[in-house]
Amino acid sequence: MASAAVPPAASANLPPAARRLATAVLVLSTFMVVLDITVANVSIPHIAGSLGASLEQGTWVITSYAVAEAIAVPLTGWLVQRFGAVRVYVVAMSGFGLFSFLCASSLTLPLIVAARLGQGICGGLIMPLAQTLLLRIHPPKDHPKALLAWTMTILLGPAFGPIVGGYISDNWSWHWIFLINVPIAIACV
Repeated sequence: MASAAVPPAASANLPPAARRLATAVLVLSTFMVVLDITVANVSIPHIAGSLGASLEQGTWVITSYAVAEAIAVPLTGWLVQRFGAVRVYVVAMSGFGLFSFLCASSLTLPLIVAARLGQGICGGLIMPLAQTLLLRIHPPKDHPKALLAWTMTILLGPAFGPIVGGYISDNWSWHWIFLINVPIAIACV
C-alpha cells in the first residue's frame, strides 16, 4: 500500500501512547491471523481422529482457511471503500474471534471446515487492513518502522504456527489452538 493513499491528517491528532497501543493491536491481530495459517497443520491427526475423519479429509481444515483467505484479500479494498477501514477491521476481528470459537466447538468435520472458511474470510480482511491502518496512524517518516513491525508478524507467524499448534495439541487439546484466539480477538476489538 502506497503512503500516497494515506490521508495526511489521519495521524496528526493521535497521541504517541495511543499510536503505540494501536500499533500493538494491529501487529498482534496480524500475527494471530498469520499464525492460524499453519497452527492447525500439525494438529490434523488430533482433529481428524477426534472428529472420526481420515487424515486426507482432515486436510480440509487447512485448505478451507487458505482458500477463504485468498478470496477475501482482494475484496478488502472494495469493502473499505463501501464501509470504512476501521468498521471493516472491527467486524472482521469480531468475526475471526467468533469463527475461532466455532472451530473449537465443532463436533463434525463439515462444521469445522465451515467455521474455518469464515475464519479465513475474516483473516483475509485483517491482514491488509492492519497494514492500511498502520500507515494511517503513523506519520510518513515512521512508515518504514511501522511496516517493519507488520512484516515481522507476517514472517514469524507461519514459523511459530506448527510449534504452537503441536505444543497445544500434545499437551492440552486441539480445541485450544482455536480457543486461544478468542480473548486476543476480544482484546483487539
